[in-house]
Amino acid sequence: MAAEHEQHPLFLPLVFVGGLIFGFGLGFSHMAQPEVVLNFLQFEDFGLLFVMFGAAVVTGITFFGVKQFRSEAPLTGAIYGRRLKTLDTNVVIGGGIFGVGWGLSGICPGAAYASLGVGNIFILYGIAGMFVGAYVQGYWRSVRTESESPAAAAD
Repeated sequence: MAAEHEQHPLFLPLVFVGGLIFGFGLGFSHMAQPEVVLNFLQFEDFGLLFVMFGAAVVTGITFFGVKQFRSEAPLTGAIYGRRLKTLDTNVVIGGGIFGVGWGLSGICPGAAYASLGVGNIFILYGIAGMFVGAYVQGYWRSVRTESESPAAAAD
């Protein structure tokens, strides 16, 4: 896999450290517990809303501030910019599946791994479901891409 930009040697270690900090934050805020998420989805506990709002504020300030001082990412060299994507059926269907999975399991994919870290062994069922879903989606997309390719249309 050829990269467009040369990555800094600390890129992957810093991603790992960032993931550890993120996981610690989820565990510390109790957001890695499915019960907390399910209580939020049932309008019984709004703590998750405050965590998400706080994260959105910090992220927004960071992205706005960094663009004021730098034109490219320090570890990848990629130019900062918005990536606009259209709202298509894949996004709507994927979002729906994500939401249903989130509601059924009580956890989103990132927090599922943090949930393992706080001792929730049963989340392995949810993680297995994520892997199966990702495989099915990849298979479906490859079959769909093959059927839409010009070579398949010429047959």
